Amino acid sequence: MNRNILLVEDDLLMREFITDYFKKEQWAVHEADNGKQALELFEHIPFDLVVLDIMMPEVDGWSVCRRIRKSSDVPIIIITARTEDDDQLMGFELGADEYVTKPFSPKVLVARATALLKRTEGTLGREGDTVTYGSLSVNKRAHTVSVGGEPVILSPKEYDLLLVMIKHYGTVLSRDYILNAVWGIDYFGDPRAVDTHIKKLRAKLGAEERLIKTVIRSGYKFEREP
Repeated sequence: MNRNILLVEDDLLMREFITDYFKKEQWAVHEADNGKQALELFEHIPFDLVVLDIMMPEVDGWSVCRRIRKSSDVPIIIITARTEDDDQLMGFELGADEYVTKPFSPKVLVARATALLKRTEGTLGREGDTVTYGSLSVNKRAHTVSVGGEPVILSPKEYDLLLVMIKHYGTVLSRDYILNAVWGIDYFGDPRAVDTHIKKLRAKLGAEERLIKTVIRSGYKFEREP
């Protein structure tokens, strides 16, 4: 069965070159030449992998990566001409799985993509879009949340906050990290917005509010009781 790949690259020749190699390996390639088009495609097609250039028009690759990670754990490979360590760290902090610098061999890119999918096989896909903790259930593709089988209506920020905490299960997240992950690195509002949204989220989760733990002087952690 062909795997669906979203290839996001604004350089036409580079895009065609990469596409040819993936098609030779029986991948179904969907192309986007800007970030906005990429996000539109992602909303309508269940992709198995995203290969994402950083420097793009409309919406840059960092923003695309951040938006995808809010709703999906699909494997992401970032490709870029930039080699700075800070850029690589940024990519990994935003949830990228691999980081490939230009120039690179398309054969190697396909090999890394295949290896990445082998590592994640069985943890992604449609069944993997639903996660449960106690009576809490979150369907990341449908953007639905329920507790004890009853639907829970969350605001967009509350939903994003819940996904960020689930993604980092068992890890203490500082308020600054949560602000960057949920509100974006350009947000300059009051950090207490995190506390306010945590309080609202806990109230809506009802019996499962205990999943979100306060770590004094450090931040918050999403974790079940032992």
